[in-house]
Amino acid sequence: MDAGLKRELEEKVRSGERLTREDGIALYESDDLAWLGGLAHEVRTRKNGDVVHFNVNRHLNMTNVCTASCAYCSFQRKPGEKDAYTMRIEEAVRLAKAMESENLTELHIVNGLHPNLPWRYYPRSLSELKKALPNVSLKAFTATEIHHFEKISGMPASEILDELIDAGLESLTGGGAEIFDWEVRQHIVDHDTHWEDWSRIHRLAHSKGLKTPSTMLYGHIEEPRHRVDHVLRLRELQDETGGFQVFIPLRYQHDFVDMKDGKIRNRLQARTTMATGAEALKTFAVSRLLFDNVPHVKVFWVMHGVQTAQLALQHGADDMDGSVVEYKITHDADNYGTPNKLTRDDLLELIRDAGFRPVERNTRYEIIREYPGPDESRRESPQPMRL
Repeated sequence: MDAGLKRELEEKVRSGERLTREDGIALYESDDLAWLGGLAHEVRTRKNGDVVHFNVNRHLNMTNVCTASCAYCSFQRKPGEKDAYTMRIEEAVRLAKAMESENLTELHIVNGLHPNLPWRYYPRSLSELKKALPNVSLKAFTATEIHHFEKISGMPASEILDELIDAGLESLTGGGAEIFDWEVRQHIVDHDTHWEDWSRIHRLAHSKGLKTPSTMLYGHIEEPRHRVDHVLRLRELQDETGGFQVFIPLRYQHDFVDMKDGKIRNRLQARTTMATGAEALKTFAVSRLLFDNVPHVKVFWVMHGVQTAQLALQHGADDMDGSVVEYKITHDADNYGTPNKLTRDDLLELIRDAGFRPVERNTRYEIIREYPGPDESRRESPQPMRL
C-alpha cells in the first residue's frame, strides 16, 4: 500500500468517515500488520477504553443430529450414526444445573437441525432451563434453527420468537452466518437459510427488543473481498436496527480430533489451509475498522488459541469469550493445546497479562463487576498498545 493511500485511510478513520468496500479490500491487501493493528486499536480504544469484557458462560448442545451436511462441519450426525445423541429435556436441565456452582451468568445453546424433534421441545426446554437457572441468561438458537422451527411448526418466525421469549430467551446466537456471498456459500452450506432469511430473522429479533451477536466464519475458501462484503451487509442491517451488540470473527478449523468413526465430515480441509495467526489478526483489525457501528468485537479463544486471542485484543477486539467447557462444534483443531475451560480467574489473568482492565458483563453487555487492571507496580507490567 502506498503512503498516500495509507494517509487517506488514516484520515478517514480518525475523522469518523465511513470506509467503503474498496477501502476494506485495500486494507486486506496491506502487509503492514503493525499499522493495521494500531489503527484498529485506536478505534477500539475510542469505543471501549482500556476495558476487555468477558462473561462466565457454558455451552449446551442438546442434539448433534442434523439434516444438513455443511462442508465445514464435523459436529453433525445423522439419525442412527455412532455418537449421534439427543438429550431429553430433563437430562439437559440436569447437566445445566450442575454448572450453577460456577457463578454462571449465560447458557449458550446451539443444536443440529433435528428431523424428528417436535417444535414444542424447544420452548419447553428453555422454560425448564429457566426454572432451574432463573439467574442465568439463555442465549439460544441460530437464525438457521429459527428458520427450521418455521418449517416444522408451520408458524412464522415472529410467533416463534414471541413464544421463545416468553419461555426465557434473551438472545439469539450469531451462528449460521458463515459467509453470506453466494459465490462461496453454495460450496460450504447445506441448508437453505441464506442472507435473506438470516437477516430477516435477526431483524425480527431486534424489533422485539432482543440484542444479538453477528459472526463470520473466515479462513477457508473465501477471499478477502467476501469478508468485506459480509461485514458490509451486517453494517447496513445494523444501520437499520441497531440490534447487533458484537461482531465475532470465527476462524475456520481443520478437524484433527473428531474422526472416531473414521468419517471425515469436514470436506473443506482437503482443499484448504487454516488462517495463520497473522491472518487472524488482520481479520480482526479490518473488521473493527469496517464495522464502525457495532459496539464490540469479540475473540473466541477456543477457535484462535489463547495467545492469538490475547494479541487480538491489540488488533481491535475488546471482548474475550467466557469460560467455555467442552466446546463440541470445533476445538483444538490448531493443536495449540487450547484448554477445554478457562475459569473466571484464568480470564482475569489473561486479560491483565495482555495489558487491559477486565470487566465482567452479562449477555446484554451490562456490567456485573469491574476488576483492577495490570499491577502498575510491577517492573514490567503489561500495557495496551500506546496510541
